[in-house]
Amino acid sequence: MGRADSDTSAAPSDYLELTAEVVRDHLAAATPLEAFLEGAGTLTLDQRMLLVDQALVLLEQNYVHLPLKIAMHAVNPVQRLRLIRRQLEQQTPATMPPEWIFHAEMSKVFHSVRDLHTNYQLPAPFANKIAFLPFLVEETGDGPDPRFLVTLVMPGVSAPGFEPGAEITHWSGVPIEQAVELNAGRFAGGNAAARRSRGIESLTLRSLSAHLPPFEEWVTVSYVGTDGEEHELRFFWQIVDSFEGREGPEGEEARVLGVDYEAEEIGRAKVMLFVPHVIEQQQALAAGQAPRSAAGEVASTMPEVFTARSVETPSGTFGHIRIHTFWVRNSSAFVAEFVRLIGILPQNGLIVDVRDNGGGSVWASELTLQTLTARHITPEPFQFINTPLNLRICRSSGDLEPWVPSMEQAVETGAAFSAALPLTPEDRANQIGQQYFGPVVLITNARCYSATDMFAAGFQDHRIGIVLGTDDNTGAGGANVWQQGDFLSDFPLTASPYRPLPNGAGMRVSIRRSLRVGDRSGTPLEDLGVVPDERHRMTRRDLLEGNVDLLARAGELLAAQPVRELNIADVARADGSLRLKVRTSNIDRVDVYLDRRPGASVDVPDGQAEVTVTGATAARAVRVEGYAVGELVASRTMPL
Repeated sequence: MGRADSDTSAAPSDYLELTAEVVRDHLAAATPLEAFLEGAGTLTLDQRMLLVDQALVLLEQNYVHLPLKIAMHAVNPVQRLRLIRRQLEQQTPATMPPEWIFHAEMSKVFHSVRDLHTNYQLPAPFANKIAFLPFLVEETGDGPDPRFLVTLVMPGVSAPGFEPGAEITHWSGVPIEQAVELNAGRFAGGNAAARRSRGIESLTLRSLSAHLPPFEEWVTVSYVGTDGEEHELRFFWQIVDSFEGREGPEGEEARVLGVDYEAEEIGRAKVMLFVPHVIEQQQALAAGQAPRSAAGEVASTMPEVFTARSVETPSGTFGHIRIHTFWVRNSSAFVAEFVRLIGILPQNGLIVDVRDNGGGSVWASELTLQTLTARHITPEPFQFINTPLNLRICRSSGDLEPWVPSMEQAVETGAAFSAALPLTPEDRANQIGQQYFGPVVLITNARCYSATDMFAAGFQDHRIGIVLGTDDNTGAGGANVWQQGDFLSDFPLTASPYRPLPNGAGMRVSIRRSLRVGDRSGTPLEDLGVVPDERHRMTRRDLLEGNVDLLARAGELLAAQPVRELNIADVARADGSLRLKVRTSNIDRVDVYLDRRPGASVDVPDGQAEVTVTGATAARAVRVEGYAVGELVASRTMPL
């Protein structure tokens, strides 16, 4: 087997010829793993005990999934923490083991529950750091066996045949399939698909806030290059600060987050390393410049959030909108931009693509559903686990008062969980109504998590369209997540058990679990995720040619469904009546409501029809609902 230059990635400057100057300057400060670790480790014995004690409070008193995790994964994280505490009591500053061993033990406890909402965040110098190799690897399943291809390479990496399309065969001497499985076992994921997906991603990109640095200083990659020859390369791990992300929600909206923070950080790192022009666009927008877009894309005011374009498939031309994240400061602005973008795209069919979306604002996720369907949206309900501490927390905060009566009653009934109540106000979830009338397909994968799981679940539960998955499940994050610091800052408890954490360490916990609605009402989303209606295995063409086969399959599904039209062409008042001209397609009946009160119901042919509603003198809004064979298929509301 041939060997390429073993020093290919010995220094970050070798591959920093990037388009965004700010990113190039940022990455120039990257350091080799060996140099980074020289200054790591300053926690005292007392600080280690504090971290264990705070973890015990969160997992024993706040963690909503504890009974589920004990049952599903046969683990006991609380007892494991007690044992670590006992070991610390028997140590002295002179005999305590190296700090990385302590972090490894704490990480094992949190990873054992396989919950990406509930994690231990390493302190300085690990916090807010990214470990990376200058390429990405993805899996293709279009053959008898899985294959692993290089799909992105940072500029400046030059080696024979090492470019998108190169096939990895061994990872530091281990066959790549086994290396992926071993790596997957180290990363939390609620189901097998989620763990495997994380195992592949973490081959070359890791957040040190959530994981210890790689144990190896370098990786030897054996591959078959695009030149058809076998090669080996050595890549050294590099450490760099996480790139500053978008501002997150504030105030009440900050309490309703469903996000995999690690995935959010990794997503920003991918942008920094492989598509830095997106950061340039974001900075240009912040400076007041008009939004720009790549060729074929619709310019967005949120380029890190949305990518919108028309795609040509063998079944026709359709709209395609990628939602990269729900991590936004303002959910209303998010929905408004989504509506604007889909209004520009073709109206005969829409592909909504949420792959790799780690979530964010539950409100942004659930408020978007109404724009794609005529059906009434029922937001997912959420529950606390009933503990004395959770009851104290809910009593101390006005926005949590609705959960208090059921938690107080649990003292008598012994109920394990509180009442199930929505985080998203139901009136807001139906405030603007349907905005897109063509068929919709949703594309998911195993890295969809949290608020994105909830979006996919709501999409499926309300029968908005077909869910097309590239994995067997979504990531299965069914909870609202709070940070340990939130308990300190937001809840003024007498004799609070929460304490500030040392050296920038952090912890997060699933505080409220979500339940599905519709036909799956009451089913937890955690660990189960959303099983797609249709399954597509990513092909080599998908990985190297812009998802061409995946989009072709989505196009087939869209083309097989009817395209509806329901427009209010004209409204006129006369003699206390309201005369509407409506334009319809693939609708056989319309019902008209004035201020939510029924006014008329008429059969309509395709084309234009007139409907007259009496008693409309004081009406302030009209809602027209369209039916096909007795099923509600379209709805439009307008003020009068």
